[in-house]
Amino acid sequence: MPKIGITVEDCILTEWHKHVGDMVKKGDVLFSYETDKTSIDQESEFEGELLDVFFEDGDVVPCLEAVCAIGKPGTKYVRGGAPAAEAAPVAAPAAEAPKAVVKAAATGKAADGTPVSPRAKTFAKRLGVEDFSSITPTGPEGRIIGRDVEAYAATAPKKVEAPVAEVPAAKAEAVVPAAASVGYEDKPLNSVRKFIKKNMSASLQNIPQLTLNTSFDATVIMDLRKKFKNNEEFAGITLNDMLVHAVAKVVVDFPMLNAHLNGDTMRVFEKANVGVAVDTPKGLLVPAVIGASDMSLLTLSKELKSLIALTKEGKLPADNARQATFTVSNLGSFGIESFTPVINPPQTGILGVDTITYKLRKDGSTYPAMGLSLTFDHGAMDGADAAKFLKALVAYLENFDMMQMK
Repeated sequence: MPKIGITVEDCILTEWHKHVGDMVKKGDVLFSYETDKTSIDQESEFEGELLDVFFEDGDVVPCLEAVCAIGKPGTKYVRGGAPAAEAAPVAAPAAEAPKAVVKAAATGKAADGTPVSPRAKTFAKRLGVEDFSSITPTGPEGRIIGRDVEAYAATAPKKVEAPVAEVPAAKAEAVVPAAASVGYEDKPLNSVRKFIKKNMSASLQNIPQLTLNTSFDATVIMDLRKKFKNNEEFAGITLNDMLVHAVAKVVVDFPMLNAHLNGDTMRVFEKANVGVAVDTPKGLLVPAVIGASDMSLLTLSKELKSLIALTKEGKLPADNARQATFTVSNLGSFGIESFTPVINPPQTGILGVDTITYKLRKDGSTYPAMGLSLTFDHGAMDGADAAKFLKALVAYLENFDMMQMK
């Protein structure tokens, strides 16, 4: 299982495209897997017969763990060691063969030695199955897999508790009627949601996060948006494009926010790769606009739309999301006036964009105010540094038209 990022520890193997016994060529798509940011088709780096697979669809696989064995056609693969060699004529006592040092994927075994997959163990725990000896295996190499446990649980006799002798109560208690049964459905989390849960929990546990809130007069960018709509070349530029563009231009002047913090080492980037949170059917994904700080507004707008399309189709390049140096999450379209975005480690900050409300000026007139919520790593910078970034960003956005002349 590839390791595609510093913080990625495991991935979910979503689908095998080859099966045991199939011939595999270099470049063939062997399996698909997911991280918390993207879906990836893994191509084979080897040619030969797929001799064995160590994990099933849906299993969580540690990065750099072996997931399958590919070898010469007809080779008998022995799980836990090297392929079995053909027996040689016995002429003299042979020296003991060195033990294989290849690490096999541990799937566990039943009491009788039958191998059990991790997914089958999970199902067994959920369904209350404790004894694997009565389960008929249907997986590769006689392994018990998830569907075997489900099939057994559906037909196995239910446990009957021994009757308990009734003890006369000293005093009769009032009988409380049981609450009416409420209908519900248990739905397992999909792979992306599992990763989001894991990463966000780690972020909140390990990073001292603080959120600062402010707003800016959005009159200029709203007027520009109206003008863009009337121009065929610029019609696709949105308010969000302008916000991402402004962030990319400003954040490079604040090194502690355009950085990755790994342990006690801060990696500061010369250019800004701005990640943009995208809502997809599978969950929130964050493609990164690489080199956003060097792009014109029009170029950034086109690049962002292309990345969003790839993200929603599950075709975002595997190494894209991990290159983000700062993230923007826009919930303004949902009417959210303020929220606390959670930092995506190892980044040190994330900007939440809020909806537009109307505020009063001193002269009694109103203006459209767009909210900004900046969450920053207090271990990487002081509150004053984060506040200065917000102040500079507000100034850029309120003078967006003039800033394009730079």
